[in-house]
Amino acid sequence: MTHPTLKQQLQQNRAILAPGVYDSLTALIAEQAGFDALYLSGGAVSYTRFGRSDVGLTTAYEAVEVLAQITDRVQTPVIVDGDTGFGNALNTQRTVRSFERAGAAMIQLEDQSFPKRCGHLANKSLVTTAEMCGKLKAALDARRSEETLILARTDALAVEGFEAALERAERYLECGVDALFVEAVRSPEQMDTVCRRFADRVPLLANMVEGGKTPILSVSELEKYGYRIVIFPGGTARFVSARLQAYFASLKTHGTTKPMWDQMNDFDQLNELIGTPELIALGQQYEQG
Repeated sequence: MTHPTLKQQLQQNRAILAPGVYDSLTALIAEQAGFDALYLSGGAVSYTRFGRSDVGLTTAYEAVEVLAQITDRVQTPVIVDGDTGFGNALNTQRTVRSFERAGAAMIQLEDQSFPKRCGHLANKSLVTTAEMCGKLKAALDARRSEETLILARTDALAVEGFEAALERAERYLECGVDALFVEAVRSPEQMDTVCRRFADRVPLLANMVEGGKTPILSVSELEKYGYRIVIFPGGTARFVSARLQAYFASLKTHGTTKPMWDQMNDFDQLNELIGTPELIALGQQYEQG
């Protein structure tokens, strides 16, 4: 069965909840849980592929590789973090084309300068509004399908203030982007202001970061403000890292995984989850010629 595109879903009067994923396995489990969209962040790629912080160490090639592996395994639309476009306007065009070929449903681009930082870290710096508008127009020109959506993110709130962030978002919307993301809003009052200004004109994304700058609200609460996309981008990595700390501590202490068995999938359960019986059956069909 064909999954509705993200563009089709955004035409409905509801908010889309997109959990963070970082590889094909997490994407598959999220899809099986019934989510309508997934989110691949640059931070999650950096955390899980390199064990490093989200401070601009990931390259476009590495993000594209992870995205392609995910979209090869699942049908659920994937929103991908394109960071700064990994360079100037021409680099941004190459990034958009690469992400689009790898199956991105929506490509997020931000107005930080290089090296960029996680949106909830301090000491960020920005490119000019004019430069960002040029990059967004380049991104829109580069996509081959209008089903591939471009999301403009501004990190200006922490650098230039709330009013400046709203003005940048206004300028980015004038470029023709498909969605807006005002990063690291600090209060429900700021959420309300953002949504009152933009929600009737363009889909807005809310970013829920456990321990970050923005208050954590549920998708139903954020939908009431006017948000149309709600992401929990790093929650998966934060949960898995905590559970693995417990798993490895138990294994080190006991010398066996037995104390953790009730919290694990066994051999058959994992194979069932990833579709091993179906894969073997498919191979047998081809063996018959």
